[in-house]
Amino acid sequence: MDTAPQRTTLVVIYGGQSAEHDVSCVTAAHVLRAADPQKYNTVAIAIGRDGSWSTPQLPQLPTGGANPASIPERLTASGEPTSSNAITHLATGGPIVVMPLLHGPMGEDGTMQGLLELLDLPYVGSGVLASAVAMDKGMAKNVFSHAGIPQVRYRVLREDMISHTSLEDVAAELGYPLFVKPSNMGSSVGVTKAHDAAELQAAASLAISYDQWIIFEEAVTARELEVAVIGNRSPRASVVGEIKPGKEFYDYEDKYVSDSATLMIPAPLSASESDELRSLAIRAYESLRCEGMARVDFFYEENGRGFLCNEINTIPGFTPISMYPKMWEASGLSYSALIDELIEHARERHARRKRNTAR
Repeated sequence: MDTAPQRTTLVVIYGGQSAEHDVSCVTAAHVLRAADPQKYNTVAIAIGRDGSWSTPQLPQLPTGGANPASIPERLTASGEPTSSNAITHLATGGPIVVMPLLHGPMGEDGTMQGLLELLDLPYVGSGVLASAVAMDKGMAKNVFSHAGIPQVRYRVLREDMISHTSLEDVAAELGYPLFVKPSNMGSSVGVTKAHDAAELQAAASLAISYDQWIIFEEAVTARELEVAVIGNRSPRASVVGEIKPGKEFYDYEDKYVSDSATLMIPAPLSASESDELRSLAIRAYESLRCEGMARVDFFYEENGRGFLCNEINTIPGFTPISMYPKMWEASGLSYSALIDELIEHARERHARRKRNTAR
């Protein structure tokens, strides 16, 4: 009699309609490769740029699960057409957990999380509220301000509020250079460093092409630090990592294309500085009610204001050069073990929410 535990169906959703579609495809490929086939029956669901859903056929081992050696570095978001309600029929009578790896709007912003809540499925990462607030960096900054978490000076304007006069006011308040970014975007997509009025106007126009809410931030001379956080009610923080951009700032190409940035893990900090930052990362994580996982990004203004929270990413990248898995690896948690733990946190939260929700 076979007494082996029943494998969990791990549904990885990737692709999506945002400008971060390609990043998501890369991330999904590496998660599928790392998932233990003895524990998981992996199923991939792709969402195309047009919003269509499909189920790509992945190579299978005899015992089920994706063959790690056969998964390409980057998946394409295409396959046999399907729909969102097909997720509930993927598990063969056993446990199921969904891992949404959709970066940016229409996936990381609470939309996919809301769908999975309606389908009553456990899923990896933060819930609807935390996902939506963290994705809207303007709202997140307002929450950080209320929670007393230090951050750079900023302004948030809606597209119809942007004019020559309002941009002059922003520049007078924040000074040059300053950063301009769409509020609902990630991976540094649409972000520009403006050095004068002409660049500020162009930067605002670019940001508006991605979102109707635009953030303006003072530029600081500071080190760029990151902390990976994992957990639900008792989150814990990884060692601190530091990034030295290969360009003027840590942009999309630096993150995913050129690999020219220098990553230092752990970051050269004193024990007390590291402890302070890790504690601050957990405070920021809890202030937005994050669960599951997040990467918290900071500036370190030495001989100035100290640690300044920049933003939280609730679905951080899992590419080979991504900081989140690298920081956990340096903290003693391997890539595959990280996936295992995230799945357990998804199960715990789902069970807890079912206890607290009348159905």
